[in-house]
Amino acid sequence: MYAILDIETTGGKYNEEGITEIAIYKYDGHKVVDQFISLVNPERDIQPFVVNLTGINNNMLRNAPKFYEVAKRIVEITEDCIVVAHNAQFDYRILCTEFRRLGFEYERQSLCTVELSKNLIPDQQSYSLGKLVRALGIPVTDRHRASGDALATVKLFKMLLDKDTQKSIIQNAVRASPKHQLEPRHIDIIADLPTITGVYYIHKEDGEIIYIGKSKNIKKRINQHFTNTNPKSKKIQALVRSVTYEATGSELVALLKESEEIKRLKPIYNRALRRTIFTHALYSFIDEHNYINLKIDKADGRKKPITTFNNRQSGKSFIIKAIEEYHLCQKLTGIYKTKTSCFNYDVKACEGACIQEEETTSYNKRVESLILKNSYTNRNMVIIDRGRDIDERSAILIENGIFTGIGFFNLNYQINNIEVLKSIITPMNNNRDTQHIIQSYLRKNKNIKQIVFEDL
Repeated sequence: MYAILDIETTGGKYNEEGITEIAIYKYDGHKVVDQFISLVNPERDIQPFVVNLTGINNNMLRNAPKFYEVAKRIVEITEDCIVVAHNAQFDYRILCTEFRRLGFEYERQSLCTVELSKNLIPDQQSYSLGKLVRALGIPVTDRHRASGDALATVKLFKMLLDKDTQKSIIQNAVRASPKHQLEPRHIDIIADLPTITGVYYIHKEDGEIIYIGKSKNIKKRINQHFTNTNPKSKKIQALVRSVTYEATGSELVALLKESEEIKRLKPIYNRALRRTIFTHALYSFIDEHNYINLKIDKADGRKKPITTFNNRQSGKSFIIKAIEEYHLCQKLTGIYKTKTSCFNYDVKACEGACIQEEETTSYNKRVESLILKNSYTNRNMVIIDRGRDIDERSAILIENGIFTGIGFFNLNYQINNIEVLKSIITPMNNNRDTQHIIQSYLRKNKNIKQIVFEDL
């Protein structure tokens, strides 16, 4: 659990500042679950430059509660939380100073979104909150007021969690969370999980991730892990201490993140899933009559496939549908072995490419249409899918036929502006598995939105 906060102060000499406004959003890694926002009477004058910056003046604070009147609420909302702030060293120091004046030692673990941003979003021109969120397309209101800046930090932190592919933030939070010191009962873990689409992480006692999976219903899937009786499930049941998750909204994003993070983190009980997830592929070649032939064959890393399949039967089903949709020849797609005409030609369902009756240009044009639709080689495009919230969408970026990463956006200009789009994308590895996942998903979800760019 995180307490994401922002503090406005009077300004002045080091350790003599007073708090004028505080905003705290309690964030569970997915949504805000509690909040506290208040002006505070600092019992000292505000520096003129601070008045000009924040708009908060002495008259506004005359009837505001003093710090000792809000201290209890601050302790309660931040209990068992990691304090998160943009330039956390400043905000945490100010809080500790105010509590020390009351004779109370305030201690919390803290995370700084400036430092996290430098690690996870390198090469930004500025890491000041205003310039950083503007560069990332994150909307912000009430700049230099505690609530506006804290909300912007919540959105920034949400993006940083997405970009934390090593899951170091989550793993450290699991280790640091006092309420998880004792191993919980499985039923308690399940009770805290949502019925949403996403990726889940099963942790053992020291926070290490021992299993990663994806599901369209995380609660249901974890329940299956805890009730299955196979040897792997029993080992997981014995070691599990907590389960964290990352909402994706999109099943495609979940599939890509699961594949990437299993390869990267290599959890002990994901060994089988580290291998390539497809066995067969669709290839093309030109025969002696200049017709483009299609063939389903075993996947060969030395060849460049049009698309890939989990097994031969899946590939065969694809070809049969393609023959009907594109009016292709059974012989030239490898379905009907013959030295003469195919069966479809005999029943007048094939235009005769099998016996060179149809013009090669006419036939090849239809084959090329199939290839173009099922391959994104050399294409620049963004696949738009569901987001984690109603007003959010996910973006899967492909540059020159190479999958480059995923991101989430709320505003259309974030994907129409190429530079902003690239800044919100979390880089991911392109490999045969990611290509297979994307192509398979697009085959099954024909209505999914795709934006093609001439040049990125």
